[in-house]
Amino acid sequence: MEFIQYFSEVFTPVNLMILVFGTIGGLLLGATPGLSPTMAVALLIPFTFNMEPASSLIMLGAVYTSTVAGGAVSGILVNIPGAPANIATIMDGHPMARQGKATEALHYCFISSLVGGLIGIFLLIFFTPPLAELALKFGPAELFWISIFGITIIASLGGGSVIKGLISGCVGLWLSTIGYNPVLGEERFVFSEHLAGGIHVIAALIGLFAIPQVLTLVSTASFGKGKLAELRSHSVLRSFLYNIRRVKALTIGTIVGSIVGIIPGAGGQIAGLVAYDQTKKMSKDPSQFGKGEPDGVIAAESANNAMVGPSLVPLLTLGIPGSPTAAVLLGGLLINGLFPGPDLFTVHAAVTWTFIDSLLVGQVLMMVFGLTIARYSVFVTRIPNHVMAAAVIVLAIFGTYSVQNSISDVVVMMVLGTLMYFAARLGFSAAPLVLGLILGQLTETNFLQGRLIAGDDVWSYFLDGGISKLVIGLCFLSIGYSIHNERKQIIKRRREVEA
Repeated sequence: MEFIQYFSEVFTPVNLMILVFGTIGGLLLGATPGLSPTMAVALLIPFTFNMEPASSLIMLGAVYTSTVAGGAVSGILVNIPGAPANIATIMDGHPMARQGKATEALHYCFISSLVGGLIGIFLLIFFTPPLAELALKFGPAELFWISIFGITIIASLGGGSVIKGLISGCVGLWLSTIGYNPVLGEERFVFSEHLAGGIHVIAALIGLFAIPQVLTLVSTASFGKGKLAELRSHSVLRSFLYNIRRVKALTIGTIVGSIVGIIPGAGGQIAGLVAYDQTKKMSKDPSQFGKGEPDGVIAAESANNAMVGPSLVPLLTLGIPGSPTAAVLLGGLLINGLFPGPDLFTVHAAVTWTFIDSLLVGQVLMMVFGLTIARYSVFVTRIPNHVMAAAVIVLAIFGTYSVQNSISDVVVMMVLGTLMYFAARLGFSAAPLVLGLILGQLTETNFLQGRLIAGDDVWSYFLDGGISKLVIGLCFLSIGYSIHNERKQIIKRRREVEA
């Protein structure tokens, strides 16, 4: 096996040092709001110009894998996801932290990331050719229905109220239409110069999660020590044993993450949210989700990291990136004179297999350093509220501005965040709103592209494909199950009231 033949190359002093520092740096970058995996990899590409091809790819791969997991740190501790991929993680991760289980939540985050990540990389190693063929079958029609499937889970993310979840999701869908039409270039809902470029997902993400947190901290009567999250000591061994026993959550997360990773352009945020939703639906007690249920963290983080390996399958074989970060990695390949295709696994086999092997080792290092970070995260909880509020607002502004170097993004972030603060007091949740914004852009773009491709035969183009029919069926199942589950919860509450 070639991947075993080149395994020793990962442990040369230079490559191992690059892998260690890339993993640590990725965890720290991932924990910084606004610095998504895509941005972190893009920022590092210029530093790889004079490096050996294998070493440069090892660095980029290490940062890619570790930033995906690192974004959960700020999400769990201060309710601000480091990247869109970590939205689902905070839904149970932060409630666990507020119950004094932040260390436990961080343990589950990194252990489940290891499980999902390793399985994703093994899929990359052993099933690259058939998975590449599958990736080719996803066109605008299939991606349109996948995004519609994602929209069907919006209501279940509304923090207990289906109606409020749907309202938040619809607002998110509307926000996704602000700016210019992605295909035709027409201007829509631009009633301020700050909206000319539309609403960037990162600006919305930071605003909707960070600003309400800041305003909550400022509005507290006491400026004593922060009460964002308590950390009680928790055995890593106990966390590990508990985690690997959560077979259902790990299985759902890994399968969903692997499938979404193969689909070009889908991204980790869809993987995490779909895995979270399916785990919640299949749980014996769905009412515990959103209140600190460990399975929510385990499913979301295993999905995020299971996506990494499969997202590289279409990239390495066909030149089609499976995620936005994989698209940036394509630039790293081309800079080193490596072109996707069969030559990567024959002519440049040493570089390619060393890179893939480093991803395996990087997953283990990510867990080791992540668990170390979990031990020292207690310092976050000792920061006074007013200092924490100031630090978060600085990070929020820095993270938002750095995405496009645009002051308009900062204005949009502040306005959305302030409005979300008041909406949250009325029981509305930020998660369905962000999901609506993300999926709205994906849905509209693929629908318009599909309509242009189909010409006069739009219905048959969108309805005839085998994958399209399968996903349409899943959409109806998701809606039907949500309605059935909601009815069960209503009946259960009525019986409790009667009792």
